[in-house]
Amino acid sequence: MGKSNRKRIGFQFFFDPNWMGGIIYVANSIKILNFLEDKDKPEVYIFYPENIKEIIDEIDYPYLNKILWKFPSIPKTFIKSIIIRKNLFVKDIIDKYSLEALYPMHYFPVKEKQDVKLMSWFADLQFKYYPEFFTKRKLFENELKVKFILKNAKSLVVSSQAVKDDFYKFYKVPKTLKVHIYHFVSIIDSLPTISFKTLKDKYGLPEEYFMISNQFHKHKNHKVVLKALSLLKKEGRPVHIAMTGRFPSQPDSPYMQKLHNIISENKLEPYISFLGLIPREDQLLLMKNAKAIIQPSLFEGWSTVIEDARSLQVPVIATDLPVNIEQLDDKGTYFSPHDFNKLASLLVEHEKVDKNELLYHPYEQRMKEAAYSFYSILK
Repeated sequence: MGKSNRKRIGFQFFFDPNWMGGIIYVANSIKILNFLEDKDKPEVYIFYPENIKEIIDEIDYPYLNKILWKFPSIPKTFIKSIIIRKNLFVKDIIDKYSLEALYPMHYFPVKEKQDVKLMSWFADLQFKYYPEFFTKRKLFENELKVKFILKNAKSLVVSSQAVKDDFYKFYKVPKTLKVHIYHFVSIIDSLPTISFKTLKDKYGLPEEYFMISNQFHKHKNHKVVLKALSLLKKEGRPVHIAMTGRFPSQPDSPYMQKLHNIISENKLEPYISFLGLIPREDQLLLMKNAKAIIQPSLFEGWSTVIEDARSLQVPVIATDLPVNIEQLDDKGTYFSPHDFNKLASLLVEHEKVDKNELLYHPYEQRMKEAAYSFYSILK
């Protein structure tokens, strides 16, 4: 197939650049297309803002066009689009690049009139379950965004059956809206060439440790892990926990203060390593050599961390959320989100697995299946 005959698919990075989950999601959605047969690979156009150029530069794909794009003001463009009955969020992109599909779309002020397939994506409906974790403004914006998607979009992609169920639980989903499920997978580009011992020493970690790789937000529920660790310390059976992830931007974060209070009150400092945001290659090698990954979240749409663990063949101890069970099935070990006693028992009972043992389906098989699943949605 010649390049000129390939499908022309656009991807836009049009959201908060601090939302690493969203950035990784879209970047991986492009990288997964590498696992298609060459004849099926579309020509891809990436539209991105200057402040994430470093991430865009790392995306490798044979038929790729990287386009620095100035995205419009959301409130003004929304109102103007309604007035003139054209979706000005995408009109210039469509007119200039003759795309056949554009993903992920967040703003649908009017119904689609273009031939191009405009595909919406919504990560999850966490704000319906835990509104206290959101500002009033963010709650209003999320509600507005969802209602316009349901009113005007033709296609919506969600990350799990759990998220799809939530849409039908909380909203009246029109029959004209096609809701697709795409199970995101984690692509492992490379691991560091240095030895694990060198990396372990670099971060001051013991030989055996558990690992949490989440941003430090309330719903990530680090507190239950600290409570479990405190209990194990009192029993004389402590374990070591390594935590990676972006710290809150505000230096006086109430959430971080609560975590530090638990640590200092129970003298847990020797058993906790706060590593912060580290290079992804380092993070993945540390994950690969952990006894297990802990995913203690109160809510997830589809966990990137669990997908990393699956790609690395590392066991996961996770909260018993429907989405975590959907993701891990019988390969996961589960506890209730607030049951630190159960988590404590799982940590001390956990046996380190043989690294040569396949816990999950082989990597290449999972990647290829995901690639064709996603491409069928784009088509």
